[in-house]
Amino acid sequence: MNPLRIATLPTMLLAGSLFLLTGCSAMLMQPRTFDGDVQFLKKHTDVLVLGEPGQAQVAVAPKWQGRVMTSTVGGPGGLGCGWINDEHVASEKLTPHMNAFGGEDRLWLGPEGGQFSIYFKKDSPFDFEHWQTPACIDTDGYEIVAQDPHSASFRHKACLENYSGTKLDFQLDRTVRLLSPADAAAKLGVAVPQSIHSVVYESENRITNTGPQPWTREGGMLSIWILSMYKPAPHVTVAIPYQAGDEKSRGAVVNDAYFGKVPADRLRVTPEAVFFRCDGKYRSKIGFSPKRAKPVAGSYDADARRLTIVQFNQPQGATEYVNSMWEIQKNPFDGDAVNSYNDGPPAPGKKPMGPFYELETSSPAAALQPGQALTHFHRTFHFEGDEAELDKIAKAVLGVGIEQIKTAFTK
Repeated sequence: MNPLRIATLPTMLLAGSLFLLTGCSAMLMQPRTFDGDVQFLKKHTDVLVLGEPGQAQVAVAPKWQGRVMTSTVGGPGGLGCGWINDEHVASEKLTPHMNAFGGEDRLWLGPEGGQFSIYFKKDSPFDFEHWQTPACIDTDGYEIVAQDPHSASFRHKACLENYSGTKLDFQLDRTVRLLSPADAAAKLGVAVPQSIHSVVYESENRITNTGPQPWTREGGMLSIWILSMYKPAPHVTVAIPYQAGDEKSRGAVVNDAYFGKVPADRLRVTPEAVFFRCDGKYRSKIGFSPKRAKPVAGSYDADARRLTIVQFNQPQGATEYVNSMWEIQKNPFDGDAVNSYNDGPPAPGKKPMGPFYELETSSPAAALQPGQALTHFHRTFHFEGDEAELDKIAKAVLGVGIEQIKTAFTK
């Protein structure tokens, strides 16, 4: 689940005055460079920085499940691409339900809701007050098992009991690696002009059944779920291409019923892609079943001129994905492979968790025998530069151009 601007000179002068008056609290509100992000994080947790100074870099937090907190296309002086919850991080206090530290690639597990949920205790109602993120994907630190200048690997063992009472023992292995421009172009299958600044990395996530019993449809199965928390802004639009076909054979194009139907001014379906407004002002979520999903999704921040693309491995023929709807389900393995979330107040007068927005990808349900493992890759591409060049990348990968994304909700 789940906005920084380059300030003008008058804004910077005003910010300086505010800082003198209010100290640290004002500092937390101001835009920071990637290096500023790293220095802030280091005051509160361990940070590994992958990449060479002055170039594309990634900041990883081992104590927060090896999540990628932020990244930059331009070294320490560039702005970070990830959303960081400054207030919560600085408090160094844990909260109920979920600790939203932030981070643009974090490891979660599904399902969230339903009779096989690992976020709700048996017989509890499916509401926010009873929702609790398991510690192994929320507050537990992970062991560093390998590290070099461009990658870091982590490991963690855990045991959970799902809503139906099934005990699940498992090991999580996770590697974050920064990719070279050549590797990135090869993975994406598109040429990237030298004038475009980019940072590209992937997380390789593996779950192993370490218990004595197989994971089954009857007792429940887990899935790997990667969520990317980014900074919302007035002109951020998510664009997700989908598999064409009639609803009889492929089902609905998009599931927009997670938190109530998404209004028409925030969700638009076209023959090429689905557009979703992500301004951090309205809590909403959409999803795509494996019959509709393609192994790619994206977003565009028109003010930052940043095109973000996520790519994941979608096993051919896999149809069973865990269902995370907050209800007892008729079809618990009829879930989504791709999701996007826009944060906002959960109710009138309530504060949002962020705000932030997310691009999310999931593995199929892990039908694992004891000792078996499942692996899920999630790649993140951030491109910044001239819109004409970004347009070529967007059309080649997402099937829609920058102008179409920018004007999705203005026509």
